[in-house]
Amino acid sequence: MGGNDMKSKQFASAFIVFALILGLIPVLVGFNEYYTLLATVVLIYGVIATAWNIMGGIAGQLDLGATAYLGLGAYVTGTLLIRWNITPWIGMFFGAIIAAGFAVAVGYVMFRYGVKEIWYALSTLGLVEILRVVFMLWKEVGGPLERYLPRSRTDEFYYMSFGSYIPYFYIALAFLLVAFLVNYRLRYSKIGYSMLALGSNEDAAESLGVDTRKTKLKGLLIYSLIVGAFGGFYACFCSFIQPGTDFNMDFALEIAVLGIVGGLGTYYGPLLAAAILVTLKELLRATFGTIVLGIYPAIFGLAIVLIILFRPEGLSYILKNVYLKIKKKLRGSI
Repeated sequence: MGGNDMKSKQFASAFIVFALILGLIPVLVGFNEYYTLLATVVLIYGVIATAWNIMGGIAGQLDLGATAYLGLGAYVTGTLLIRWNITPWIGMFFGAIIAAGFAVAVGYVMFRYGVKEIWYALSTLGLVEILRVVFMLWKEVGGPLERYLPRSRTDEFYYMSFGSYIPYFYIALAFLLVAFLVNYRLRYSKIGYSMLALGSNEDAAESLGVDTRKTKLKGLLIYSLIVGAFGGFYACFCSFIQPGTDFNMDFALEIAVLGIVGGLGTYYGPLLAAAILVTLKELLRATFGTIVLGIYPAIFGLAIVLIILFRPEGLSYILKNVYLKIKKKLRGSI
């Protein structure tokens, strides 16, 4: 019991320091809009990848449907704002409920009929494309056209439409901290241990009495709630809703890659991967995007291949080893 209390106190201290450091990023870059935008994009990837880690990392289910839930949250929030002038601060909660309801309904059917592993991955990726086509044909919510969200200079908070990227950065940071806390609390809870057993060996977990279907649904529910709510913020950040942008298969695959490369099951791995790889991608895009067409995706892809080849455990294990070495040296010098 004392060990758990000590671990919780250490996490709480590290979490506060972590939050303060991230919160100071706009200050450290001199409130430069470009670098604040870059940091916000990294946080966006980090939030979704950290939420994905609940299902893809802890529960060990290769889910490729992140943008299905993100898009549903974006469309619910955006449509409520456009049609009924309901603030995104409320709309995002409705988006979370709709996204989670959809995820659990579809998940229940798939888990009921034993869809798992690669077939589950392909099914969730297919959901993204199905929703993209459905919303492309659904004229009542805009069809294939971009629907721009209303803005106001006098009431930016109500519309979540700001003239600077700094407020968006702090909203995304708040989502990230929530996703972090949920991951940590879940990882060391009873349901978390069931999810870890499920991810390690589903048949063995079932033989030990773990209700695998119920455990998967709980993980999917939590994951889709976070991503669905974040979809409301994402719509406001982009300032429009459009099927091709919100239900994006490439984006969904990137999220899974970040979760895997970061280190499956580690609550800080996906953010670490996002911080390194997304920053690298955006810098390469800015440097080579207009010089040699297609060169920056090639360099970015090469970086991912090298990480997988030389550190298949994930970037989080590199960070952990560095931390342990520093800790050992500090102890030896005392």
